[in-house]
Amino acid sequence: MSVAAPLPAPQLIDYATEVRARTHELIADLSDAQLMGPQLKIVNPLLWEIGHMAWFQENWMLRHYQHKAPIRADGDSLYDSSHVPHDSRWDLPLPSRRGTLDYMQQVLDTVVAQLQAGEPDGEATYFSLLSTFHEDMHTEAITYTRQTHSYTAPELTIERSPLPGPGGPLPGDVEIPGGHYWIGGTRDMPFVFDNEKWAHAVDVAPFAMARAPVTNSAFLGFVLEQGYQCQEFWSPEGWTWRHQSGAEHPLYWRYDGEWLRRNFDQWLPLEPYHPVLHVNWYEAEAYCRWAGRRLPTEAEWELAASAEPTADGSGITSHKRRYPWGETPPTAALANMGWQSMGCIPVDALPASDSAFGCRQMIGNVWEWTQTDFGPFPGFAADPYADYSQPWFTGHKVLRGGCWTTRARLIRNSWRNFYPPHRRDVWAGFRTCAL
Repeated sequence: MSVAAPLPAPQLIDYATEVRARTHELIADLSDAQLMGPQLKIVNPLLWEIGHMAWFQENWMLRHYQHKAPIRADGDSLYDSSHVPHDSRWDLPLPSRRGTLDYMQQVLDTVVAQLQAGEPDGEATYFSLLSTFHEDMHTEAITYTRQTHSYTAPELTIERSPLPGPGGPLPGDVEIPGGHYWIGGTRDMPFVFDNEKWAHAVDVAPFAMARAPVTNSAFLGFVLEQGYQCQEFWSPEGWTWRHQSGAEHPLYWRYDGEWLRRNFDQWLPLEPYHPVLHVNWYEAEAYCRWAGRRLPTEAEWELAASAEPTADGSGITSHKRRYPWGETPPTAALANMGWQSMGCIPVDALPASDSAFGCRQMIGNVWEWTQTDFGPFPGFAADPYADYSQPWFTGHKVLRGGCWTTRARLIRNSWRNFYPPHRRDVWAGFRTCAL
């Protein structure tokens, strides 16, 4: 049994209703045809995806925890992602848009009534948070699906942060002393996913890490110097991918008298000091070889985000920060998250976000590839949602830090994301380390 630190019912209800309202906003302006979209291996049909979110909430909060009968007799055959093949999801007898929305509301109403019936214990809190965080992740996926299909940017009723100016680069490295350090989730955290369990000791050699992620301007140098055409910069797997894909620059870039970037359905001048976005692990690796750099390991990334130097700067203390800047949860002054800027911001913005060593924006703005293969930590045991991590321990790379669509309640320094190295559609970039 998995439990979390109990939270009051009003907070869990607020999370569940707020994320469901965000889901509705993200698809409200789309036509029925757009809710299905073209069949692609990298995204789901959105009509299926929103029904799946409700099914997941029902499965864990009502059926698993409360042992209630299914609301839909066909729910498992439609929405169980562990058993419904991806490519079949466009051909399923899905309910209509209205039928899907009604199902989502019925599940939410039942869950809210359940939470109102009595003060949630640790198990109820765990499954309620699991359902909310699962939907949080899917709202990020809906956003990049809209980007993939060239749909318009979503219109959301959120308080927007004032956009920073054009900004500038944040060049240079910070020197980070190595040491004996603990990476992973700690037992005092209110909720931890199974792939973060548990914090364990690693030995990290001293290293130098870039203060900021690689910018569009810096990556353009790689493009202009024919980096995509030079096999010497690519691993054998990466070169095979580049040859098969025909890629000559990052996804959603084009040259039309000037370099442009597609942002949803609009082509915009390439922002020189925004982090490069929509590059896969192979592209990040090739850029690093071209630049005489390397990707950080997962342990290096977490140490840079979480550790604090000793007074003389020669080592690290045993204290482990939850966020790069400390223990305060993310705010608009600390991280670009939750659609507040509706896109990336310059890499030199938000100086208050700096880690103890001076690395900026390690949380928010853009997911960051690491060189590490995604795998279990020592002593790994799957949580009740066994398919969250375990099926993906082969063929995936670890990303850290969150992006501009990630929810603040979801992220922390120990949070591990993972994608296959060929994925370019997600909100991913990278920062580098010295060799």
